[in-house]
Amino acid sequence: MGRVITLLTDFGYDSYFVPSMKGVILSINPNATIIDITHAIPPFNIFKAAFTLWASYKYFPRGTIHVVVVDPGVGTSRRALAIKTRNYYFVGPDNGVLMMAAEDDGIEEVRSIENRTYMRPTVSSTFHGRDVFAPVAAYISLGLDISLLGPRVTDPVRLPIPPTYVTHGLARTAIIYIDHFGNAYTGVRSNDVPILGLDYGDELAVSIPRKNIELRVRFLRSYGFAKEGEALALINSEGFLELSINRGNFASKFGVEEGDEVVISVIK
Repeated sequence: MGRVITLLTDFGYDSYFVPSMKGVILSINPNATIIDITHAIPPFNIFKAAFTLWASYKYFPRGTIHVVVVDPGVGTSRRALAIKTRNYYFVGPDNGVLMMAAEDDGIEEVRSIENRTYMRPTVSSTFHGRDVFAPVAAYISLGLDISLLGPRVTDPVRLPIPPTYVTHGLARTAIIYIDHFGNAYTGVRSNDVPILGLDYGDELAVSIPRKNIELRVRFLRSYGFAKEGEALALINSEGFLELSINRGNFASKFGVEEGDEVVISVIK
């Protein structure tokens, strides 16, 4: 069976960790198709991995098995999970990294991975990506029913999501994600725009208290509607209100980080 298995880790591209996982998968299922989502997640950044998975999982073929290894608790009492959703499978540690995507697709079953039959014969206490998650994903790709992996889980760990409050003319939110270009995603969603009373061309007052930043930006349809080097706000491809600089790096210029509080006011 040529099922797709994706890998998303904080392992980087300069070590043996990722190829070791691929080798384990292919030793069990030589016909598996392995796709790297990314291995450039900042070390131990569970929320960034969870968001990256959420933003990308849905574009893969139905039946794809998504493996995520951002696992600072490896070797402790944290559980290992296999999740079946309406269209996909998710395999990884029980630290919240899988849940944003899994719940978005609709969870059907969650199992704790405990059956040693589907792990490597020797399981390291520091590399469950190779010894637990990779073989389990490979066996699922061959048709394994996840009920054979271990007991049902009813209380998987969920990540705390920074709250967003939106009223007419005002939003209190946080930067939830910074992408490769330094664009800062806030927790404000496209369906919040009518509540805000926001129209293209409106000016926004943006306050980021931790950095003592106070600036004004225009709400525009896309980057090219701003001058080069001009800060702007827009609704991005994932439906979030994003703070950006046309052909620049908003995060670097203003020194903002994921988790920073943001207050946005509409100026009419």
